[in-house]
Amino acid sequence: MKASVFRHGMNLWPPFLFTGIHVTEVSPDYRHVRVELRMRPWNRNYVGTHFGGSLFAMTDPFWMLTVMHNLGRDYYVWDRAGEIEFLKPGRGTVRAEFHLDDALLDQLRAATAGGEKYLHWFSNDILNAQGEVVARVRKQVYLRLKPDARNGGARKG
Repeated sequence: MKASVFRHGMNLWPPFLFTGIHVTEVSPDYRHVRVELRMRPWNRNYVGTHFGGSLFAMTDPFWMLTVMHNLGRDYYVWDRAGEIEFLKPGRGTVRAEFHLDDALLDQLRAATAGGEKYLHWFSNDILNAQGEVVARVRKQVYLRLKPDARNGGARKG
């Protein structure tokens, strides 16, 4: 799927559309994603800052999806665990970015080459308009080379 179509679809996905989450960029190779959470009356908590669930939701699918698009169909890729640490009240528009590089993709391929499962922790920050860290999110992704692709039969993603 073209990255622009993916981005548009994500922005129309009800959990994002109705919470103020907006995917602003997906690179054509799915190696960079930028997401914003805009402050809305319906995503504020009792004290007027971003609802923590919305902060976590804005980061939820992107490590799994970017890895899946880059490794291809020969791999099982699943979210396994996640955690968020709230560091500062989030107000206004906040953003998060996701970056994959060749070295990391090579590490993931090497760790799964024999067919064993591999659990990798990804981390990124949610920043406010001043560039201050509002929250730190960690996601653990499960990866495994599918049986049909083992023993040198893997196709490049």
